[in-house]
Amino acid sequence: MNILVINCGSSSAKFQLFDIDTGKVLAKGNAERIGIGNSKLTYKPDGGEAVVIEQDMPDHKVAVKMILDALVNAEYGVIASVDEITAVGHRVLHAGKYYSESVIVNDDVKRVIRECFPLGPLHNPANLIGIEACESVLPAGTPQVAVFDTAFHQTMPPKAFMYALPYEYYEKYDIRRYGFHGTSHRYVSKRTAEFLGKDPKDLKIITCHLGNGSSFAAVDGGKCVDTSMGLTPLAGICMGTRTGDIDPAIVPFIMQKEGLTPEEMDTLLNKKSGVMGISGVSSDFRDLAKAAGEGNERAQLALDMFAYQGKKIIGSFAAAMGGVDVIVFTAGIGENTDTMRAAMTDDLEFLGVKVDPELNMGLRGKEAVISTADSKVTVCVIPTNEELAIAQETEALVR
Repeated sequence: MNILVINCGSSSAKFQLFDIDTGKVLAKGNAERIGIGNSKLTYKPDGGEAVVIEQDMPDHKVAVKMILDALVNAEYGVIASVDEITAVGHRVLHAGKYYSESVIVNDDVKRVIRECFPLGPLHNPANLIGIEACESVLPAGTPQVAVFDTAFHQTMPPKAFMYALPYEYYEKYDIRRYGFHGTSHRYVSKRTAEFLGKDPKDLKIITCHLGNGSSFAAVDGGKCVDTSMGLTPLAGICMGTRTGDIDPAIVPFIMQKEGLTPEEMDTLLNKKSGVMGISGVSSDFRDLAKAAGEGNERAQLALDMFAYQGKKIIGSFAAAMGGVDVIVFTAGIGENTDTMRAAMTDDLEFLGVKVDPELNMGLRGKEAVISTADSKVTVCVIPTNEELAIAQETEALVR
């Protein structure tokens, strides 16, 4: 069974084609600069050289058609016909309160995606465009599946997802904590249990998805009971360019002092803050580590803040679940940065956390236990694979 996974942004369409029976990626790539000129498709078949196709893509329909043409190309294609694509799995950012699982797309699903445009203005419109583009160029009846970033977190209880605002705003505008990176948190928590040979129902797991965007989830018995992001991906730990949690009064204060519009303030919070705003160097943690090593105090401060805030979230989630059995690190920073894993777990001995420096040192992108044999809490590194998770969710629904 071949599953095509599509992740559409406002001007891009990343894709992977899976032979889901073997888990093999047959081809992958990215259509870039859709609708803005100088468009190009980068396509790489399994075992072959990357192919770059420079061609104007005025919209996502043209981009999807180019992706399909590449997959069936006589020279570098990996399937003989698009009829060999059983289904398409789409990453969709926001389902609001409506869906707690992945679903086969129908008119109601598209309605929900559209209604959630205000909650995910950068992602949901592009996600819907990708779905409709695939519907228009693939054979009629090819199933489209929406895999929502928010779905995994829908098991949170009201005490965890509600904000202490007048209740009418929840009733009128659905303002609540939703959480994101759900596909990653679901995959990693499940894979962690498999890796340790345990039943997910018997584990209290804290998943730490650390990248340019970062979030944490408290997973008790296989279900999410709390997460660090909120109504939008701005909440939680400070990130590459996002503030994370701040005193809400700061927002009107800066707007008044600087004369900023709501749109300008939103840009400041989302794109000019975080570790980039603190350091003045970069949003890339590799650049920060280099600068800190050269004596840049602001770069070191940014790294220290990230580690400190992450440690506080881990501690609070352990308290919320009444304990923790496993702490797992994933995504770009979590999988590849031993110094950040060490900093985030330092001084957590009171929880029973002991990380083995030798097991942690230099570990990059591999499944491993990095805690000591006598640690009461198991600390793991489990690489995430959101595309495979989307393909698996799609397969489960269409089979």
